[in-house]
Amino acid sequence: MRIGEVARLSGVSARMLRHYDRIGLVQPSERTRAGYRDYGDDDLRRLLQVEALRSLGLELRQVGNALQDSGATPTDILDRVIAGTVETIAREQELLRRLRHLREQEPEDWTDVLHTVALLQRLGSDDASQRQRAALESPGPPMVSALTDAVLAEDDPNVAGALQWALARAADQATVTALGSALGSGDGAVRQRASSTLAKIASSPRTDVAQVLLAALTDGDPVVRGGAALILGGRGAPEAADELIAMIVRGADDVQAAESLAHIARSHGGDIEHRLDVALTTLADDDARLRLTQALGEIDSESATRILRQLVDDPDRRVQLTARYLASMRGAGTDAHR
Repeated sequence: MRIGEVARLSGVSARMLRHYDRIGLVQPSERTRAGYRDYGDDDLRRLLQVEALRSLGLELRQVGNALQDSGATPTDILDRVIAGTVETIAREQELLRRLRHLREQEPEDWTDVLHTVALLQRLGSDDASQRQRAALESPGPPMVSALTDAVLAEDDPNVAGALQWALARAADQATVTALGSALGSGDGAVRQRASSTLAKIASSPRTDVAQVLLAALTDGDPVVRGGAALILGGRGAPEAADELIAMIVRGADDVQAAESLAHIARSHGGDIEHRLDVALTTLADDDARLRLTQALGEIDSESATRILRQLVDDPDRRVQLTARYLASMRGAGTDAHR
């Protein structure tokens, strides 16, 4: 089929068909004796593929890359295009983030611009020591959003610690909002980084993390829930009690959870002890029951002492001994049970 007929049937101009030929995108498989282009069925199929991909907004170079394997199925080609598009979007999003961070600095001259660009480059370096040094420079509040993005992406614990230290010094309520949004990420690692960073900045007088942490108590990730519960419990928030007890039961940071639970018990006496008593009565896991008994020892109240005295007769020997020791430490008088 000659070029004019191909142009008429496909809607692609003869000029564009010649351009496709020159760049090797769609080349006719035959030439007539007079040197005219002669397109076969495979060439027309290739042309249809090119136009289909171009209609999606791909550049000719991207179309060529997608079609580099002539034996690929449509699904293979589309998967290749999707992967390339995802990479492009990620690069564009990173560029947009950097531009926004730069704009937030409100630079007065190009010296300020160059300093900020250099700092952003170090925060994004492949070298962990470079990232850590950039964090320790402790930039002022205008760089907070850049530090927040960096800490959510950081997988090196030393660098993460430096970034969290810098954020604790400069964080504002916008930082809390950003970290709260990250708690909804589909990436569990990002959620855990957001949770641990909120814990580090919780003491900042410029931030109020309570509402964000309360929302985190319902997160599907136990690490995120636990991190929120420990902070809230340390502040005496009763909403954290159920998760703290669950942490003690499963043995996740159970010592810290017991300490946080004791903070809540000081202002909500009786209720916490009752919940622990119910768990001790209903659970069959001996290790969990031992940890709950130890948690009771953190609570200095009459009701906690009463439950400990009852546990002196518990069927589990370890629970008996632990309860007797804890009760005796507070002068409970357990001689009658010996």
